[in-house]
Amino acid sequence: MGKGDCKTIAFLTLGCKLNYAETSTYERGFREAGFDVVPWGAGADVYLVNTCSVTSVADAKSRNLVRKVLRVNPEAVVVVTGCSAQLRRADYEAIPGVARVFGCDEKARVVPETVSLVQNRKTVCPATAADVFPAWSSGERTRSFLKVQDGCDNFCAYCTVPYARGRSRNVPVAECVRNAGEAAALGVKEIVLTGVNTGDFGRSTGETFLELLQALNAVEGIERYRISSIEPNLLTDEIIDWIASGTKFQPHFHIPLQTGTDEQLAAMGRKYTTEFFAGRVDYVRKALEGPGKPLVFFGIDVMVGLPGETPEQFARTLGFLRDRVRPAFIHVFPYSRRPGTPAASMPGQVCEAVKKERVAALEELCSQLHSEFGQANRGVRERVLWESTDHGGFMEGYTGNYIRVRKPWEPSLCGKITEVTI
Repeated sequence: MGKGDCKTIAFLTLGCKLNYAETSTYERGFREAGFDVVPWGAGADVYLVNTCSVTSVADAKSRNLVRKVLRVNPEAVVVVTGCSAQLRRADYEAIPGVARVFGCDEKARVVPETVSLVQNRKTVCPATAADVFPAWSSGERTRSFLKVQDGCDNFCAYCTVPYARGRSRNVPVAECVRNAGEAAALGVKEIVLTGVNTGDFGRSTGETFLELLQALNAVEGIERYRISSIEPNLLTDEIIDWIASGTKFQPHFHIPLQTGTDEQLAAMGRKYTTEFFAGRVDYVRKALEGPGKPLVFFGIDVMVGLPGETPEQFARTLGFLRDRVRPAFIHVFPYSRRPGTPAASMPGQVCEAVKKERVAALEELCSQLHSEFGQANRGVRERVLWESTDHGGFMEGYTGNYIRVRKPWEPSLCGKITEVTI
């Protein structure tokens, strides 16, 4: 576009950190193409809506958001991408005013084809389903989410992700390192590795997840790394031992459990047992914890109300988390019946009222365990990365093991890491 042809664009994103990393990458691309980025309520010329489809509620929110944008500014060019756009493409294309819908294998086309659309010219940007769109977020001064992998080959009985994001594939190690270096050049001190099935890294390049971790560990300027989520069967002894040897990777793990009974794990197609899961947690704690060291923060995903989940099975899940695993945080969500998945037609569908009760019970346990985790870390020396937001005269940051702390506002500490006693 010429100097006088500058257009404005606004972004709306739903769903996971992977979506936010991708939106941030689109944003950098549009800025380079001469667009000004504005808030969505500012009457932009172009709107990009990055949708989510993890539940039926997320699907509905995504479609409603597109319609809301069109009501606010019916003259705008509206383009839609993300998981809901992939799974419900025809629904979005049928909404009057939607200019273009991009599926999971078209992410590299989003910027060039939207720019061409605005300029009323044609462009060709070939892409295949095997491609993976590299992405990293640049909206925060201190932290960036780096996409290293996309897609999933697991096809768990309840999940639409393999259909929405395709098969497992990864960004090459060299490109991940290059993106981490670009983030470091902006002053980012911490990177969170993101993906759909992050630990499955290497499917498309033959590299290993450990090779990726080791290469990223050498990037100058980045002081801390976290792994956003990793399947328990992919968190190997070799990876844990290397992290424990003295690296930039923090004592913070997010591991999906989904349910605490072996029969339901098998029915849903999960690739581990409860005993294996607990064994992974034990191994990490033994490797990373010790006198004077911070406790490891475990965040655990749990889904309640899976088809066939009886009161007795839910009680066992509750007991497994309370008595055996004792995570610092439980990310609880109710099972959402997704058309086309095996679980949707399974007998024993659990009613919404029961799901709500089970969510509440697990959230209560989460609150208790999270409080106990904080208390157990009292007196431990830890390093905090201070963020740049002024919270009413205070600044906040996270320790390596993900405890949020605050202190009186001190601008010179923004983006810096200092030691504190928890």
